[in-house]
Amino acid sequence: MAIPVKVYGPPMSTAVSRVLACLYEKNVEFELISINMSKGEHKKPEFLKLQPFGQVPAFEDEGISIFESRAICRYVCDKYADKGNKGLYGTNPLAKASIDQWIEAEGQSFNPPSSTLVFQLAFAPRMNIKQDKVVIRQNEEKLSKVLDIYEKRLGEARFLAGDEFSLADLSHLPNTQYLVSGTDKGNLFTSRENVGRWWDEISSRDSWKKVVDMQKGA
Repeated sequence: MAIPVKVYGPPMSTAVSRVLACLYEKNVEFELISINMSKGEHKKPEFLKLQPFGQVPAFEDEGISIFESRAICRYVCDKYADKGNKGLYGTNPLAKASIDQWIEAEGQSFNPPSSTLVFQLAFAPRMNIKQDKVVIRQNEEKLSKVLDIYEKRLGEARFLAGDEFSLADLSHLPNTQYLVSGTDKGNLFTSRENVGRWWDEISSRDSWKKVVDMQKGA
């Protein structure tokens, strides 16, 4: 029987790995379809039908395509509400709103500086691109200010949206994994008591370990 859920893109991609972690949390079977970005496969007409901006991941479920990793994760949680981690995206309007506000914080406040640092520190050396020390310093300062807010929040609650692991926490896994494990900036997280405790807990989930194993095997 054909698997209805298809994810297009390399697991090394932070956006792809966000979706994979969500699918594992929800125990949703999927097929990962490799896209060779170095050969420009993400810019070919057949891929652009799935993802008009030519970015990964592209996602299909029963022939319907969706793009943008956070939207895909919300969809997976709603479509497969009765599978896997049932509280991943909340079970009532208030819980969903709390999760959504931290997903928004991740997308608007955490992601811009952390993504820049991931590129400058983890990917630029592999691509033989010169690192920009000014950009690194500026975004380290921006991320530090964001993490100060997280430190306060995580002193009040076990996880960002409350006492249960949620999509809000999951959304932070990809960039943080690179920064903690693949750069010399891990102390931004580990030096903060509450943020460090939170990171240890969310990164040790079986769902995320499976994604990291996929990345190592890619």
